Amino acid sequence: MINKRLLVKNLLAHNDENSFYDKKRFVDIGSREGKAKFLKHVCALANSNPKNRSFIVIGVKDEDNKIVGVDFFDDSKIQNLVNAYLDNPPLISYENIPFPNLPEGKVVGLVTITSTGKVCALRRNIWKYYGGMVFFRDGSMSMPKAFDIELKDINAEAVATIEQHAKNNIELTLDGVIDFLNHRHPDLESDYKVFKEQFVVCWAGNQKKINNKTYYSRVDIELINEQVKLFYSTLDEVTITYDENSFTTKEYVQLGLGRQQSHYPLEEVVITFENNGTYQIQTRLLFEPPRYDTKNLHHVYNANNALLQKLSKSVVLTDSERKDLKQLPDTYLICYLNGFEEAKEQMDVARPLLKEYDEAGYRSLKEAQRIIRKVQYN
Repeated sequence: MINKRLLVKNLLAHNDENSFYDKKRFVDIGSREGKAKFLKHVCALANSNPKNRSFIVIGVKDEDNKIVGVDFFDDSKIQNLVNAYLDNPPLISYENIPFPNLPEGKVVGLVTITSTGKVCALRRNIWKYYGGMVFFRDGSMSMPKAFDIELKDINAEAVATIEQHAKNNIELTLDGVIDFLNHRHPDLESDYKVFKEQFVVCWAGNQKKINNKTYYSRVDIELINEQVKLFYSTLDEVTITYDENSFTTKEYVQLGLGRQQSHYPLEEVVITFENNGTYQIQTRLLFEPPRYDTKNLHHVYNANNALLQKLSKSVVLTDSERKDLKQLPDTYLICYLNGFEEAKEQMDVARPLLKEYDEAGYRSLKEAQRIIRKVQYN
């Protein structure tokens, strides 16, 4: 079993960017350009490593390898993106790796790419790249190639050595459990469960009971053996259930206009642990968005846009407008889910403004954009 935090450290310590490893300060698959660049690197790494894994480490400064982290990225459907745009798409996973010195909510992203052993190519046009283009790694660069396309296995030994150095052990597991329970979340209810005598899942959150059902908020869930953060949210509410073979979370979001707020099931995630030391993660989107009168939503949408205009011009807001601003992320989300496609672009406009003006509103906006990603990829 590979400790992913050790794997990231080994990649950063022993290798500059090369034909099986790339590092990024961040990736932006919300924009067309960012999506295209991400797909280019995935394609190039898959073609340059047909018989072993390759990696992209996200949240690292390029100049000095300093780990600065990125926001927790909850997107189990990233494989759908790769499948939609690439021929012979590799298997791909995105994992959130906690590091002790990062602020709460910040992690290092680890993308693991496993080639099918066949030439990977763009299936259709995206941004300035054309359908049919093939990319390979040339040192630390992902470059297009049109002639002499041949998959060569040149990194298997190097990757195997790095993964061997990242093997987990009992000391690392125990240290991880003690750190999670005693130090990371001293103000939250914490617990753990061992599955199949091998896997340790720890979770923490604020508990509250409604109709004999326990909900958690400020939730943090980690698979300690691999140092992978499975779930993190400062806002949404989650139920947690488990038996001897599986661990299940069901996430709820609170949405509504004004005081008419309701909880809606968003997604269920089931982790099933096997006797042979493996596990499977299955996700199921449960979300049925609330529906509202289009005329009312036009009024709400225009009011939100007017608020953004005032923020961009540094106009002082009234008490009533400040209250409306707190609802802006959720109301933009409701507008988008009810057919206002342009609300998504307005949320991108709002992001830097809210980051400067209202930290709580900024966090709420990031959560709303996370819900949109889930809905889109499904």
